[in-house]
Amino acid sequence: MTEVLDSLELAVDRIVARIPGTLHVATPLGLGKPHRLLNALYGRIQRDPARRLHIYTALSLDPPVAGGSDLQRRFLAPFLTRQFGDDFPRLDWVRAQRRDALPDNIVIEEFYLQGGALLRSSQAQRHYASLNYTHVARTLAARGVGCIVQKVAVDAGGTRLSLSSNTDLTLDTIDALAVAGHPRPLLVAEIDPELPWLGGTAAVDAGFFDLIVAPPAPYPKLFALPRQAVGDADHAIGLYASALVRDGGTLQLGIGALADAICHALALRHTDNAAYRRVLQALDPGIEAHPAVLASGGLGPFAIGLYGCSEMVNEGFRRLVQCGVVRRRVVDKLPLQQRLDDGSASELDRELQTRDGQFLHGGFYLGSAEFYDWLRTLDDDTRHGIGMRRISELNMLPLGDEALARVQRRDARFFNSCMMATALGAAVSDGLADGEVVSGVGGQYDFVSMAHALPDARSTLLLRATRETGGAAQSNLRWNYGHTTIPRHLRDIYISEYGIADVRGLADEDCVVAMTAICDARFSPGLLAEAKQHRKLRGDFAPPASWARNTPARLREALAPFRRDGTLPDYPLGSDFTDVEQRLAKALGWLQANTSNRWRLLRTVAAALVTRGADDREALERMVLSAPASSGERLSARLLAYALAQTRTA
Repeated sequence: MTEVLDSLELAVDRIVARIPGTLHVATPLGLGKPHRLLNALYGRIQRDPARRLHIYTALSLDPPVAGGSDLQRRFLAPFLTRQFGDDFPRLDWVRAQRRDALPDNIVIEEFYLQGGALLRSSQAQRHYASLNYTHVARTLAARGVGCIVQKVAVDAGGTRLSLSSNTDLTLDTIDALAVAGHPRPLLVAEIDPELPWLGGTAAVDAGFFDLIVAPPAPYPKLFALPRQAVGDADHAIGLYASALVRDGGTLQLGIGALADAICHALALRHTDNAAYRRVLQALDPGIEAHPAVLASGGLGPFAIGLYGCSEMVNEGFRRLVQCGVVRRRVVDKLPLQQRLDDGSASELDRELQTRDGQFLHGGFYLGSAEFYDWLRTLDDDTRHGIGMRRISELNMLPLGDEALARVQRRDARFFNSCMMATALGAAVSDGLADGEVVSGVGGQYDFVSMAHALPDARSTLLLRATRETGGAAQSNLRWNYGHTTIPRHLRDIYISEYGIADVRGLADEDCVVAMTAICDARFSPGLLAEAKQHRKLRGDFAPPASWARNTPARLREALAPFRRDGTLPDYPLGSDFTDVEQRLAKALGWLQANTSNRWRLLRTVAAALVTRGADDREALERMVLSAPASSGERLSARLLAYALAQTRTA
């Protein structure tokens, strides 16, 4: 019988009492973690060395801290307070991991890490589990998980609970444990009134859980991802990617600035097609004749619309639903779906599609506070059109329903990001050459392999052509690298800000040429020389003259008119920063880049001292530098004013 409590400590009492020996506890990734309950459990076991706790999870979200330079602290501290609140419950184990200070009787095992946050943690790196998302449930069953702890939403009557932000793994794990012959785990729910309600397969009766905790108010804010600025390279990548999407097809997206750029480009393609075509022509006059666009995509608005099928529902999907791009409804009956697709559907079939069909499926969601508000206030039709599903139903062709999935996921386009790619088509997305893990493979391999399993699908990996390290540009297109996430035999499509490389099925020499064509011009000669040295390119190969145009300056020039007129905004999906903070963020980014080594620092300081900066009193007041009281504050104010002037029209 389900027990309902209002005390976190009493809930921990019940968990500890009902599970003898080591506590093997699973808890969802992202928003689905009940931070306060988990902290109470962590604290209890930390104080009792006789008990052991092993937590299995992923993506333990932790707000940033206002560190760094004086200017960074002045900018971040007020923003972080507004964004997360002063009472956001940070996970105690994350703070301990950062210092390698987890007690000996507690292990945290994650299959996906918050990007780059735990690179220096020996404990996090040693206990990272490299898993495809679709393999997590079976691994949890193999570990013998005895308890699942999850945050849930509750309906008005209090009799139904929603797995809400995390329908991805809970049900799959329960089934996997049963198949492995393990008993049903202790299921513990913490009700969070801030969590949006989503029904359908995400909703369960309250009796599904063994223990329900409903702590009293106040309720901390949900973890809201600050939306990132979208730069020139990001917009270019998003525009190229949008041209590969076929009307009536299926869309999967990752997260971050590149995904935001794709969604903005798709929305622009649909709502202002003339402007969309002008931007693409400025970027690449031959884009309409590109073989990949002719074979796989299109440039017109969406007459049919897209079906979203993605492990994560995020900010971009909100925009695409709102503007009518994501609207193609699929149904879970194969004969009906086939009739809808082949044009033989009756009027009754169309009515059933409207009544039962859904246009967006996801396993979990994560986004901004505005995104969560959207989920809370969906109209009935939109709410019915969104379905939260198991990860086994999203990231693979599900056993028993493969034929249905193939029909639903027609013309699928899977868009994910990588950090680097090799000239032979391998991708580096989650780790470094020394073995340290930046994030995790997550669902990327699942989607890449599914793209090869579906006859009309394509996997597209997105990357910026360069990155800056120590004040110097480095190419993200490499000859080779000491870590691989996606092997070269699964190569498909790559996009950088300099174009599209369709390398599926190509011979190695042709792959090298296609990949080098989207490389920054500063690095393509070296890449070609290595290919020739390693006998992957004929010795007399000469690059076409057009490759010399692959430069940041040329890209900036091509997109500048559209940046100025608002067609390609810095924050296309909205911003968590105020207008003045947006100006400051751009100025501080410029300042960081231009003080990244000793020579740049000296040059920038000298220029700031002799040049009149921007007269932006609002920005200086926001940074508490309008009346500097010390020599250090006066220098910070001069540097900031100078940076504001340099980025005013950039």
